[in-house]
Amino acid sequence: MDVKNVTVLGAGTMGRGIAQASAMAGCSVVLYDIKQEFVDGGIAGISKILGKSVEKGKRTQEEVDGIMGRIKKSIDLAEAVKDADFVVEAVPENLDLKKKVFADLDKLCKPAAILASNTSVLPVTAIASATQRPSKVIGTHFFNPAAVMKLVEVITPIGVAEETVQITMDFCKKIGKVPVKCKDTPGFIVNALLGSFYQIAAQMVMDGVATAEDIDTAMKLGANHPMGPCELADFGGFDIIANGSDEMFKYTSGKSGQLCLLYRKMIEAGRLGRKNGKGFYDYLPDGTKKPFKLF
Repeated sequence: MDVKNVTVLGAGTMGRGIAQASAMAGCSVVLYDIKQEFVDGGIAGISKILGKSVEKGKRTQEEVDGIMGRIKKSIDLAEAVKDADFVVEAVPENLDLKKKVFADLDKLCKPAAILASNTSVLPVTAIASATQRPSKVIGTHFFNPAAVMKLVEVITPIGVAEETVQITMDFCKKIGKVPVKCKDTPGFIVNALLGSFYQIAAQMVMDGVATAEDIDTAMKLGANHPMGPCELADFGGFDIIANGSDEMFKYTSGKSGQLCLLYRKMIEAGRLGRKNGKGFYDYLPDGTKKPFKLF
């Protein structure tokens, strides 16, 4: 099956990026969320990003108009998914919520539709169990910013059909991504590794081993990382890290995913990372950043 009609559930940072990438590849896209203001915000975000590409001479206004014209808005789930070949769920990282969404999708989508979850840590097999079509449920973990980052982890739960996997791999390539297959294990590939990276870095800051800035500098110059772990945590968002860690901790009965206390204290202090300009660093209006003195 050649995927032509895509529905994305969730108009937040990840959802809007997936919708943008799909529309840029020529797919007809429906961007859905539970409130009109959320969908309008998602569309405005896409328009702003594409507008900057016109200013920089990377695209023409005609090209941008064509991309935006392929994206429709919806707050009616049944209407949003009725023609979808491929549905990507990008709602918050909560297993019960995702299972409810997939149970609804199972009833509303056409039989041939593939249902994909953009979960970054949750068990896709458990999500698929909420449907009567586990052979057509798969994980597609995009990375932020989804319209730019090339990697998609394609998670293969127990019971998924090989045809579903192949269609998903082909779809990812169609929208300009590089898919890698992974078994349905906690954290998959990237977050199974990054989870420990985030936690150790935060613990080092909290213990006074080194400042966040020095830890980042050490990893950039000593390990040739483009971003240090504290910068990367700011970019991902402390609330996202906390939600993912908590869900993994519950799923593995505490064997993995324990969150460093510092992230909880930062969230309590209203510091979420780059999304609100306050994390391990303060992000200033002129585009620069300065280290935040934690203690």
